[in-house]
Amino acid sequence: MGTMVVRVRIVRLRALAAEALRDLFDQSSPFGRLALAQVLMLAGDTLVTISLAGSLFFSISPTEAKSKVLLYLLLTIAPFAIVSPLLGPLIDRSRGARRAMVVFSAAGRMVLTPFMARDIHSFMIFPEAFLILVLSKLYLVTRGALITEIAAAEAERGEDVAAHAAADAYLTEPTSRGGAPPHGLAGWNAQLTLLGTLAGFVISIPGIILLKVFGAPGVLVLAALVFAVAAVAGFRLKLPHGKPDRSVPPGGEGDHGGESWGHDDPDLAALKPEVHPEVKLGLTANSLLRGIAGFLVFLLAFGLRRSHAALWWYGLALGASGIGALIGLSLVPRLRRWMGEPQMLLSALVAVSLGATLAAYIGGLPIQMALALLVGVAGAVGQPSFDAMTQRYVPVQEQGRAFARFATRQQLVWVIGALIPVAIAMPFVGGDVVIAVIAGAGAVIYLLGRRAQIVRRRQRRRATES
Repeated sequence: MGTMVVRVRIVRLRALAAEALRDLFDQSSPFGRLALAQVLMLAGDTLVTISLAGSLFFSISPTEAKSKVLLYLLLTIAPFAIVSPLLGPLIDRSRGARRAMVVFSAAGRMVLTPFMARDIHSFMIFPEAFLILVLSKLYLVTRGALITEIAAAEAERGEDVAAHAAADAYLTEPTSRGGAPPHGLAGWNAQLTLLGTLAGFVISIPGIILLKVFGAPGVLVLAALVFAVAAVAGFRLKLPHGKPDRSVPPGGEGDHGGESWGHDDPDLAALKPEVHPEVKLGLTANSLLRGIAGFLVFLLAFGLRRSHAALWWYGLALGASGIGALIGLSLVPRLRRWMGEPQMLLSALVAVSLGATLAAYIGGLPIQMALALLVGVAGAVGQPSFDAMTQRYVPVQEQGRAFARFATRQQLVWVIGALIPVAIAMPFVGGDVVIAVIAGAGAVIYLLGRRAQIVRRRQRRRATES
């Protein structure tokens, strides 16, 4: 039975990968062009990571001092301090600004990587690597805001009413079970993430060979070439014609329960975009999933160190998490046909809580690897779901700032989760109990919050009707 389940998961993952590749090679479609930019961006990021494998940013291991681990965690937050308040508003300046940010992100890294190759053994590698991180986060934030623009461009691409209706359906909730579109916003987010993951795997092979033969500078030269092509791909992005509606979010007024979530004060809107209650709840739920992932990474790292486990256990833990992410991405489009994104987020939290409870009861390293796989699945289901909710409920002209703010908060929660096992030595069973309690409490809070929101919506509707 277990073998059959594994085979089914592999077949589904291959089907999703094949569909994603078909979309990638269809360069006449707006989504295909964004997929090409995604592949090139993530491939370039992977090469930079490989080249810096021996540097402070990417070689922090559990056997090093806790102060260095803390420095690493702080460095993962630092780029958002620039992207969120400074570059976020620029992303929302206009439709062309988002495409310009994609090009700027790629071109900036294209320029920086040769300098990094020159300064690989110099102190200058640190500020250059930091700027690389900033530009990488800038692209990821811009990509989230671009999805709704791409959906609108796909709608314009349709030549008949049915094609337009299908494209518009990507932006709305299914009205009946099984009535979801074949991709949906969550499906598109999952496809892009899957393509980026596969690109990282593929480019790592020549990257590692270049590292062995020519050293880190050789890898960075290849990265510069990849980012150059990525900049061209950014120029080719297809965006819809005309001016975007600056008052109605992508899902329409009906998604808001008849309320307006725009800003009367444009200066306030430039700093803090309004957020729909559904997105606020989703942000809390997905942030908890991110925090649990950070917690588990360092729980395993320091726990394996204390137990003097063999080195291959570290690799097995990383591999289980990566495989879980791929499985989760393959599940997103299928789950989306049966449930909405809020239900997917709730299911992810419940699954993690139950899995961690079982891991605490059974104990042992093998069950910890299984828990790492499960958390990888839950994270891969949760992130595209939350991104889709943001793309649906946040006004198009505010999505750049929203994604920047949300990414900052989620990364902060990830770091907080990671700091707990760094600061407090705890056994695997104790860590599993913590995960089970946090995920279970998060699921309950999310469920109660959504029910309260539904009740308030019904009360407003009744008051309006009367």
